Amino acid sequence: MAILERHGPAGREWGWIACHLVARDTQGSVVGMLPLYLRFNSHGDFIHDWSWASAYRQLGRVYYPKLLSGLPHTPAGGPRLLVIDGQGASAIRQLLIAGAQSLVDKYEASSWHVAFPDSESRMALQDADLLISHNVQFHWLNNGCGDFDGYLATFAADKRRKVRAERRRVCESGLIIEVRHGGDVDPAEWPDLHSLYALTFEKFNNHAVFTPACFAELAQALGRRMVLFIARYAGRPVALSLCFRSDTVLYGRYWGCSGNYHSLHFELCFYQGIAYCLREGLQRFEPGAGGEHKISRGFTPTVVHSAHWIADPAMRKLIAGHLEQQGSVIQAYRDEAADHLPFRCEDE
Repeated sequence: MAILERHGPAGREWGWIACHLVARDTQGSVVGMLPLYLRFNSHGDFIHDWSWASAYRQLGRVYYPKLLSGLPHTPAGGPRLLVIDGQGASAIRQLLIAGAQSLVDKYEASSWHVAFPDSESRMALQDADLLISHNVQFHWLNNGCGDFDGYLATFAADKRRKVRAERRRVCESGLIIEVRHGGDVDPAEWPDLHSLYALTFEKFNNHAVFTPACFAELAQALGRRMVLFIARYAGRPVALSLCFRSDTVLYGRYWGCSGNYHSLHFELCFYQGIAYCLREGLQRFEPGAGGEHKISRGFTPTVVHSAHWIADPAMRKLIAGHLEQQGSVIQAYRDEAADHLPFRCEDE
């Protein structure tokens, strides 16, 4: 996060002010941390609270600033209350939560939001009376099928033919696909690669907050933790899917393309990522927020959660009622979407 703060994507210009909380023991050693930002808009935090901000305005209340704990520009789940193991872990979590709640008052913020906490963090937040919201993402799960052909063998015949046809169109296009890790990319290549990333944001009249220099520093710092799927035509990069990874999960983040190539989006953003996970032994692929078209490629609808501390009692009651209804609706949607997964039935 320090690189993002230094280069600006998580800086004041884009509405992020770092105010991370650190817990120390009596000897001064760090025993816990909570990533925390004071926010003046909702771009790049993926908690989908635009309607909440609108409701505040309609009722004559002020929504921004708010506080956010999460990874800037990244809808990925993980631990948010970072504490050392041991008997005191629960008390440290409570201390961090209380610290964030006190900052809501200090900064006269409307709320504090924790984006996509893992189950342990979520339970601690829920015990502290934070509200829990629900959403659906589409995740690929490794079922031990070995390689991509083995993966396709789990599909129904018509769905399998569709994927093979899409991949064949890319192969016949004259494009060359390469897989690179961040440490393998020369800094001089980043302006061209960055231009592909920026094209997607220009297409949708949005802001490309990352710079070539930021990507270059991230690449050198992360090494194999950054994964790039690049399509080249006549040696020139024409499309890019930029991902990040842990020891077990691949996270898809940014896509860009300078031309119109049939099925290339599916190849770079989904199929190459799945094949990479199978080769590397990764257990999950989270290709980003939204996108029902992922279902037919084998990405399972998965319920994800965020946590919310609402300072105003009246707004808290209003939002709590909304979230209670949201939970059952989201679960029903997840179940219906799962019926459209491409996997064959056991008797096929």
